[in-house]
Amino acid sequence: MTTTRRRMVAALAGTVLAGIAAPATAATSGATRRMPALHLAGDSTAAQKYADAAPETGWGMALPFFLHRGLAVANHAVNGRSSKSFIDEGRLTAVLAALRPGDLLLVQFGHNDEKTEDPTRCTEPWSTHQDCLRQYLDGARARGARPVLLTSVERRRFDPGGNALPTHGEYPAAMRALAAEADVPLLDIQRQSLALWQRLGPEETKAYFNWTAAEQDNTHFNPPGAIAVARLVAAGLRTEGLLAPRDVRRLDDAVPASWITWPEGNAA
Repeated sequence: MTTTRRRMVAALAGTVLAGIAAPATAATSGATRRMPALHLAGDSTAAQKYADAAPETGWGMALPFFLHRGLAVANHAVNGRSSKSFIDEGRLTAVLAALRPGDLLLVQFGHNDEKTEDPTRCTEPWSTHQDCLRQYLDGARARGARPVLLTSVERRRFDPGGNALPTHGEYPAAMRALAAEADVPLLDIQRQSLALWQRLGPEETKAYFNWTAAEQDNTHFNPPGAIAVARLVAAGLRTEGLLAPRDVRRLDDAVPASWITWPEGNAA
């Protein structure tokens, strides 16, 4: 590895830790258990946002609100990345270096894999996309961590009759097939978010996406939208047995949008 690459990996490893800092262990019934860290690898829908992007909010920013205070969330997701470009930029190398046995690696890509006009990001769902995702799965397992695949959260798109429309083509199906083949847990956030947007309808969903006076963004979230998606993720982690019930909280509680904050700084 070159000196430049080593420096890049070291810099990328210093990813924003979302949530309240806590010890790596927590007392339970007189014993001590190591609390796993959750690492997020993904795109702008999950990524940390900064003050210059507010009110845009990645769902990874809201995830700690639904987790035990001792669970650290390392949000490595970055705007505009695909399963391929995240690897090619050395970001997966940095994430894998940060993993410890028992940690969770949540992998959500698809939005930018779909960009056929950009060869640096585009993948084909049933071949190169799955090939890239296998590198995340194999890398996590080699370090004793547990990989988890998340289908891409849905955009806000409705037909004239008010029906929420899927927008990710074959990518979610390809990820589901890979999860079954590789025996990896899957959180089907695409299906769950599509059902949520359907329940809310065309008008109410505007309050969940980054609709401002300056833009009408049907892909990225504002605080209520990020909180809603993070709730889906936390519930899935509990349902799939990836986190103990005691490690997930507030699933039935209101989480104020005011809890979201945007630090000063810039996205990587």
